Amino acid sequence: MQKILSHMRKAIEEYHMIEEGDKIAVCLSGGKDSITLLHGLKALQRFYPKSFELLAISIDPGFDFFDTSLLKQICDDVNVPLLVEKSNAKEIVFDIRQEKNPCSLCANLRRGVINSVAIREGCNKIALGHNQDDVLETFLLNLFYTGNISTFAPVSYMDRSQITLIRPLIYTPEKEARRFVRKNNLTVMPKVCPMDGVSKREEMKQFIFDWTKKIPMIRANLFGAIVRNIEGWEKIN
Repeated sequence: MQKILSHMRKAIEEYHMIEEGDKIAVCLSGGKDSITLLHGLKALQRFYPKSFELLAISIDPGFDFFDTSLLKQICDDVNVPLLVEKSNAKEIVFDIRQEKNPCSLCANLRRGVINSVAIREGCNKIALGHNQDDVLETFLLNLFYTGNISTFAPVSYMDRSQITLIRPLIYTPEKEARRFVRKNNLTVMPKVCPMDGVSKREEMKQFIFDWTKKIPMIRANLFGAIVRNIEGWEKIN
């Protein structure tokens, strides 16, 4: 956990993600990243100089493999309250529209539900479990498929809902989250999405893996370019 906390605290402080009195809704999917995020924020809560509240929110999209009891156990273990909100994402995305590339629409539907629940529960911030690999993969997806040089920002304020999105794991490599759950014998949901392993994002993951063999510094170089040059990544001093 010490290494995870080091990455998280660096991101939180450089981008001023947490302020005194924040009530933070943690998006909990049951995957390794969201579980790592929840454990990390709970550990940080014990010693961070700014006090903040935590609430876990999970969206039940309607898939048979969605395990509410596992999510409850995860939250009970760290003493964080959990809210599970039902969604018709599966029905809309897979049954009715039968989307061939469902990730974007599904994410938008889930985001809408999460925002509504967070507002209802009096939260002013939503913490998402995007890690450093997600940053790089999103950058490449936008570059290759839309011609845009962009990725999501560490902190995003949504005017309409007046909710701030924070991503405390942006400095944490995916392998660190994987190591954390394995080392601590934490149970993760075996599958959080039908597209696991077959999406365009997986192609980008493989692309980075293959190029790392040829250019060992490619991850650090890409991430450095993002931090230095993309809007929304300016560090706050």
